[in-house]
Amino acid sequence: MASTILTPPTITPDIAEAYLEFPDNRLLIDLCGEHDRNLASIEIKLGVQILRRGNRLTIIGEEPAGQAATRLLEALYSRLETGKSVEAADIDRELRMGPSERGTGSLDGDQMEMFSAGPIEIKTRRKLIEPRTDAQKAYVRNLFDNEMCFGIGPAGTGKTYLAVAVGVSLFLGGHVDRIILSRPAVEAGERLGFLPGDMKDKVDPYMQPLYDALNDFLPGKQIQKLFEEKRIEIAPLAFMRGRTLSNAFVVLDEAQNATSMQMKMFLTRLGEGSRMVITGDRTQVDLPRGVSSGLADAERLLGGIARISFNYFTSRDVVRHPLVAAIIEAYEAEGPRG
Repeated sequence: MASTILTPPTITPDIAEAYLEFPDNRLLIDLCGEHDRNLASIEIKLGVQILRRGNRLTIIGEEPAGQAATRLLEALYSRLETGKSVEAADIDRELRMGPSERGTGSLDGDQMEMFSAGPIEIKTRRKLIEPRTDAQKAYVRNLFDNEMCFGIGPAGTGKTYLAVAVGVSLFLGGHVDRIILSRPAVEAGERLGFLPGDMKDKVDPYMQPLYDALNDFLPGKQIQKLFEEKRIEIAPLAFMRGRTLSNAFVVLDEAQNATSMQMKMFLTRLGEGSRMVITGDRTQVDLPRGVSSGLADAERLLGGIARISFNYFTSRDVVRHPLVAAIIEAYEAEGPRG
């Protein structure tokens, strides 16, 4: 049992105390975090006060918030008992997902058929990835269940990150032979001119977010070796024409900057044994004025086709800094301008 709840005396009609005792002091230290930073985060998010003495935590706050903090601390302690760590992202996920999503189930490339309403975990070489919102969870499920999956929504919602994580998991499980990551080489409102170097040097600045995701999931030496063996490939969208992508996990990032012709060209590269993921943000189109986005056309034309899923995210799914969600909501409230 993760903890024991003692009878909570009431301080005032609105404010109550609850006590939690934890049998393993070592796990309690991990629960509290370095300099009690995990407790401080929970206090801020839920508006409670948490006092620590020995192996007991005292939670002081309004009853609903106190109960939420109690359930959260119990869930995080149970997570530690299974051998997992507790970080800021885990606190955020527990708060967003709710009790029904908690548990110890896991998913990797060999367990696709075991998807259920339970928790989802994506295994990679460097870390275990867990969806932090209901929309992310549905997205990951569709990434495994469908040959083609669209992830559409604002920045910071994990569209590309989760897609690359699933790709790495499937690759490590032997379900695909290679990973291909692509983006349109479109500048975000600036003209950078001619870039020096060979083709790789020229496209690397555009592909850096994809490199960042890969480095989170695989050791650097392994990534380098896989690049040399062409088992991981990063290619600009313009270089896709004429190819058939078989037995591959293919990701097109920033798809809102693909033209209609480019999008059609890319989608028709799908070969046997492959899966495609297309991610984009309809509010950040950098195409020249008058050029329609291929992502919008794909939504309109492909929505009713079996084995193609469309997954949508909102500012509530932002998992970067909390200010990112506030910024997105402010721009959405303003609406499009001239």
